[in-house]
Amino acid sequence: MRALLHMICRFGGDRRGNIAVIFALTMVPTIYLLGMALDYTQALRKQGQLNAAADAAAIAAVRPAMLVQTIDVAKATATDVFGATASSLAGLSSVPAPTITITDTGLQRTVTVSFDTKSINNFPSLLGSQAWPISGSSKAQASSAPNMNFYLLLDDSPSMGIGATLADINALITATAPAKQPAASSQNCGFACHETNIAHDGGTRDNLAIARANNVTLRIDLVTNAVNQLLNTWSGCPQSGVSGGVMQCMSALNHTTYKAALYTFDVDLNTLQTLSTPTIAGTKVNNIALMPVVYQNCVFSGCSSTSTTNPNTDYGTDIAGALSSLNTIMPNPGLGSNTAGDTPQEVLFLVTDGVEDKISSTCPNATFASHKRCQQPLDTTMCTTIKNRGIRIAILYTEYLQLINLGPKKDITDGWYMSWVDPYDEPSSSTGTIAQNLQACASPGFYSYVTTGADISAALTDLFIKVASSTASLTH
Repeated sequence: MRALLHMICRFGGDRRGNIAVIFALTMVPTIYLLGMALDYTQALRKQGQLNAAADAAAIAAVRPAMLVQTIDVAKATATDVFGATASSLAGLSSVPAPTITITDTGLQRTVTVSFDTKSINNFPSLLGSQAWPISGSSKAQASSAPNMNFYLLLDDSPSMGIGATLADINALITATAPAKQPAASSQNCGFACHETNIAHDGGTRDNLAIARANNVTLRIDLVTNAVNQLLNTWSGCPQSGVSGGVMQCMSALNHTTYKAALYTFDVDLNTLQTLSTPTIAGTKVNNIALMPVVYQNCVFSGCSSTSTTNPNTDYGTDIAGALSSLNTIMPNPGLGSNTAGDTPQEVLFLVTDGVEDKISSTCPNATFASHKRCQQPLDTTMCTTIKNRGIRIAILYTEYLQLINLGPKKDITDGWYMSWVDPYDEPSSSTGTIAQNLQACASPGFYSYVTTGADISAALTDLFIKVASSTASLTH
C-alpha cells in the first residue's frame, strides 16, 4: 500500500510530459480560430464581389439609354447584370436573386439593388454552422437628359464685321488704306461694314467687299462656322452612324428629342428658321450675314437729322429688344420628359459681343442727346424676366476687342471706341462691365468667353454639350 502511494506521488510530481499535454489542449481552439478566420475571409471576399455586382447593376439601370426605358425593362437589365457575376461565384449556398427597387420622379431615376445569401463554410462542424450569412446593397441616381428646344440668337450687327483675328484686323486696315482704296467707304478701318449706297460718300467699294476680295476672315464668319458645326457637320461625335452636327450627336447619345430655331438680331429680331428639327434649321445657316446699312450715319434709307426713329447716326444692336421679342415667341418650358402631356425644356443660346447700340429715350448715357443713341453693356432686366419663366439662358461672349494700338505699326486707335465703349471694357474685355453683365444674364454655369482669335466653334460646342449633358452616380 505504501509502495502504491509512493508511485502515485512520483507520477503527480513528474513535469517531463507537460508540453505535449498543453500542446494537445491548445490545438482545439487554434484549429477553431484558423477555420473561422478562413471562412470569414472567404465570406468577405464573396461579399465584395457581390457588392461590385450590385454597383454595376444599379449603374446599368440609370445609363442614358436605359433612362428612356420602362421600369420593368430597367429592372430586367439590372437583374441580368447582377446575375452575370453572381452566377459565376462558387461557394455560395445559392445564387442570390437581387431585390431591385426603381423609382422614377420626374426626370430622376433612383435604383436600389440589394442581396442576401450565405457563403458555405469549410469547417462547418467547428463553427457549428454550414454557411456564413452575407448581404449588401447599392444605390444609384441619375436624371435623364431632357427633351429641349434651342433658340439660337446670333449677333449680326456691324460690330461682328471685325476681323476674326488680330492678323485679319491688320490685313483689313492695310487693305482699306487711302493709298490702296481711295474710294473706300471707310479707310484705315478694321471693320468690314456693309454699306449698300457707297456712292453717297463718294466711294465705290464698301469694306465688306474689300474684306472678301482680300480673303479676310470676319467674326461673323466664325459664328457661322460654329453654328454649322452645331447643326450640320461635326467630326467629333463618339457614336458612329450619326449624321449631322453636335446637336444630332447629343440627341442620339442622350436618347432625347431636340429642336432648334435660328434667329439673328441687329436693330430688330430676324427670323431665319422657326422651331424645327436641327437638320431643317441647319439649311438656313448660310443665311447668317452682316446687317447692311445704307451708308455711314444712315442705317435705313430716308434717315433724317430730325427723325427720332431713323436719325442720322450709326446704330444697330438692340440685344434687349431681341430678347424681349424672343420672349414672346418661346412657350413656357415643361420638364422635358416623355410623359404624356409634358413639353420640352426651353433654352436660349445667345452669341454676342455684348454691347448695345440703339436708339433709346431711356438710355442713361446717350451718345447724342437729340436722338438718344445709346451705347452700353446689355441691360439684364429682360434676362431676369426670361429666367423667371424657367427658361435657361446660355451665352457665348465673343470678346469686344479693345481697339487700341491696332494696325501693322500699332499706331491706330479707334476714337469712337475709346470715348463710348472703352469705359465698359476695362480693365479687360474678360473682366469689364460688358462681360459682367453678360455673365449675370446667363443661367448659372452657362456662360463662356472667347477672345479674339480663339476657336468659337469649339467654345459653342462645349457650351452646348454642357447644357445637354446628363450624368449618373452611385450614392451609397
